Amino acid sequence: MENEILEGVSQENNEKPNKKEYNNSLQSILTPIFLALFLVLGFYMGKFFTQRSLNNSQTHSSLNTTNGNKLFAIFDVIKENYVDSLSEEELIESSIPEILKQLDPHSLYIPTVEMQASNESLQGKFEGIGVQFNMQNDTVIVIQTISGGPSEKIGILAGDRIVTIDGKSFAGVKASNEDIIKNLKGEKGTKVKVGIHRRGFKELLQFEITRGEIPLYSIDVSYMIDKEIGYIKISKFAETTYKEFSESVAKLKKQGLKKIIIDLRGNGGGYMSAATSIADEFLGKGKLIVYTEGRFRPKEEYIATSKGALLNVPVVVLLDAWSASASEIVAGALQDNDIGTIVGQRSFGKGLVQESMFFPDGSGLRITTARYYTPTGRSIQKPYGKDTDYDHELAERFMHGELMQIDSSKFSDSLKYTTKGGKIVYGGGGITPDVFVAHDTTDYSDYFGKIASKGLIYQFAFEYTDNNRAKLSPMKTANEINQFLNTQNILQKFTAYAEKNGVATVQKDLEISKQLIFTQIKAYIARNILDNDGFFPIIHQIDNSLQKGVEILKK
Repeated sequence: MENEILEGVSQENNEKPNKKEYNNSLQSILTPIFLALFLVLGFYMGKFFTQRSLNNSQTHSSLNTTNGNKLFAIFDVIKENYVDSLSEEELIESSIPEILKQLDPHSLYIPTVEMQASNESLQGKFEGIGVQFNMQNDTVIVIQTISGGPSEKIGILAGDRIVTIDGKSFAGVKASNEDIIKNLKGEKGTKVKVGIHRRGFKELLQFEITRGEIPLYSIDVSYMIDKEIGYIKISKFAETTYKEFSESVAKLKKQGLKKIIIDLRGNGGGYMSAATSIADEFLGKGKLIVYTEGRFRPKEEYIATSKGALLNVPVVVLLDAWSASASEIVAGALQDNDIGTIVGQRSFGKGLVQESMFFPDGSGLRITTARYYTPTGRSIQKPYGKDTDYDHELAERFMHGELMQIDSSKFSDSLKYTTKGGKIVYGGGGITPDVFVAHDTTDYSDYFGKIASKGLIYQFAFEYTDNNRAKLSPMKTANEINQFLNTQNILQKFTAYAEKNGVATVQKDLEISKQLIFTQIKAYIARNILDNDGFFPIIHQIDNSLQKGVEILKK
């Protein structure tokens, strides 16, 4: 179904617009729950019913309901009788979220002002000038210009300081990221003037930028780990994800791809169609990918085609506790069809499907209309309701040590399923990996905790990049940057930097954490030069789940 969406846990995911002002489906969903509004408005109604005036006269009146609908009657009474002035629009806007709270945790209302931002992430584009920036010492510094974007085309460079925007100073004024974004973003075709300070120039350079469409990518990086093993990290399932994935696979195949790691860690979900299309690449014709079913939605199966570009390619899928919805569809489809190996930690456990419905003012509802089930028939939706603390369930997992070992208490016989290949899998709360990898804390120390809490690793990496850009910019690969930094006494320079920023060196702690600190510094410096193509190949040196995946594929 084109209007099916799988909302994630770390971002708002919105289906491709399917505009419906009001329809039978929406009415059938909302009518039974409108009574919940009575609780929200009870404060106002209490005043009306308990005391009509300040004297002792007991005047009673009956409420006229239209077709038995108390909700409309309540609004009429408030409009015609309530003592204070109020905004009917504000009352409705604040009441709708309270109504939806009576449903599942993923049904929600999106106000008009938030709808555009909600759409941009999964539509794969936004409109602006096309730069990544960082605030350093109250100065807006360009980290990267987006390839092919308006800023790159007119000559803005990494390392440039944006001092003014349309004549207004943004240097030394402690502007927030939101303020900067608000002034730089705008509709395609509109113009913005920026004053740039560039090293080597005494005066500000003035640029007039015509805003344009800026692509948002859902594939963070794709590269070859070795001569046979390729790696693709998918951050979300958006309109463009399948196209990006196909292009990444084609690129890696030209470089010798024989095996692949798909990283879905931190991926909160998105469009179901993107997830099923990617799963289809691994499955033979006729294999079940997933099916959906709801009270008003008949069972619908999603079946693999014959087009799979990765049939018989050994695959590892990486999951963690923030992998949700569409990520779990991909992992569940492969696991239940006995394909590949799932590595990492138990996923979030979100097995609900939403449909987006829009009001004329641009606001919308995202209503859960069905559940999805993996090929063995399991629902991986974790429990929700009045007796569960859904919002804090992840924190509870961590407090009970699930980062360090699998929680076998989740494996009840009532949730047990068997794949055709004889593998036991479980429903009721996420995808449990085939190979569990504990969160590694062996490199942690009090010293590391202090520098991490102050953000000193990132800040040092940024300043080092800024001061050594002439040396680093010509480098084209993460390996080249990594080898260069290995000769630059980076760790010694960092500890001196940390001491200047109030964190004294503790030698025994440094011995514990030095590899973690050194690798993170190098990865951030490489990101400042080569974006994710620089970051991931270096940070993966200390990524236990990734290393386990490589080990499995090499066997």
